Amino acid sequence: MEYQHLKVHAGPVVKVTLARPELRNAMNAETLRSLTMVFREIASNSAARAVIVTGGGKDFCAGADINWMKESGKLSPEDGKKDARLLAEMLQAVDECPVPVIVAAQGNVFGGGLGLVAACDIALLAEDAKLAFSECRLGIMPAVISSWVLPKIGAANARRYYFTAEVFGAKEAVAMGLAHEAVSPEELYAKADAIAASILKCGPNAIRAAKALLPRLERLGLHQQIGMTVDTLVRLRSSAEGQEGLAAFLEKRAPEWTR
Repeated sequence: MEYQHLKVHAGPVVKVTLARPELRNAMNAETLRSLTMVFREIASNSAARAVIVTGGGKDFCAGADINWMKESGKLSPEDGKKDARLLAEMLQAVDECPVPVIVAAQGNVFGGGLGLVAACDIALLAEDAKLAFSECRLGIMPAVISSWVLPKIGAANARRYYFTAEVFGAKEAVAMGLAHEAVSPEELYAKADAIAASILKCGPNAIRAAKALLPRLERLGLHQQIGMTVDTLVRLRSSAEGQEGLAAFLEKRAPEWTR
């Protein structure tokens, strides 16, 4: 299937590439709809084991397409809400994808591009990447993306980088929890592939169960957490996959899902 402004390579590790390099992969309504559609399709694909998101060209994503944002500002309040919700729907589709989503970002990563980074499970940045929550310089603010950004960076970092819109680097992003690792530009995609390969060594059902469990635990008290985690462990341990994984370890062989 053809997608607006995207290239998609299917397989156990699905690769999704932003493909609008002439505009630094800036996102507009068509881009957001395509990303949402892709991730909803991945969610229904039982063969998918992981996703890698990249940006084609020099930059990962310069944020929102300014021309689109300007025209959207002329919409009626009702239509404006529908338009703004496209970004939220995309980030939610990425966040709720049942398999791990790895992002490898290079060059400029601004505004909504940082929202996409925050919505992914594992974030890698090129060491020379330049990042900014640039919205306030445009007379708007990082509103929709905050639901995904704030849990990663916290209010203190948001107060600085939202209010100043200053450019910061990959090391600062790692320090504030927005990304996991900064690597050389030459190693960026190989590192993403290596992480995906590590995921493929794990039980596919176990990975999906872990992805589903973690956000639910954050919303529960300790008593409910214990009940849910005990139930999950018992279910996985007695499943065919769990029994195979434990048997493979004891028999010093590779589990069947790695063959």
